[in-house]
Amino acid sequence: MEQSEKEAIAAASEELSQEFKTLIDSQDMDSLKQLQHIILGRLQDSNAVLSHFNDYSEHCYAEVSSDLYTNTRLLKSMKLDLDYIFQKLRSLKAKIKATYPDAFPDDSTIETLDRRPDLEIPQ
Repeated sequence: MEQSEKEAIAAASEELSQEFKTLIDSQDMDSLKQLQHIILGRLQDSNAVLSHFNDYSEHCYAEVSSDLYTNTRLLKSMKLDLDYIFQKLRSLKAKIKATYPDAFPDDSTIETLDRRPDLEIPQ
């Protein structure tokens, strides 16, 4: 680019910026800058609070994670034990029912045998 072209572009840029300045009041620009600084301060404060909370959460998780792992293993073990127990109970019930067909009443007989009040129904 030639020097004259650079000067022409600079002059045009200056003229354009002057036109923009006439479109917007300087007090409005100052108030916008002030509001932007206020928002920036609030966002920085929020960021600091969130960073602190993340650090605290990480610390708490580190304390609890081993207990959580242990309890999860315990619950899985208990579930396996209960599944085994219920499987054995079903097996025993089937054997008893095969040997003694009248040992377990059917649904219609249960209704007549069970005369306890239903506590779930509001009175």
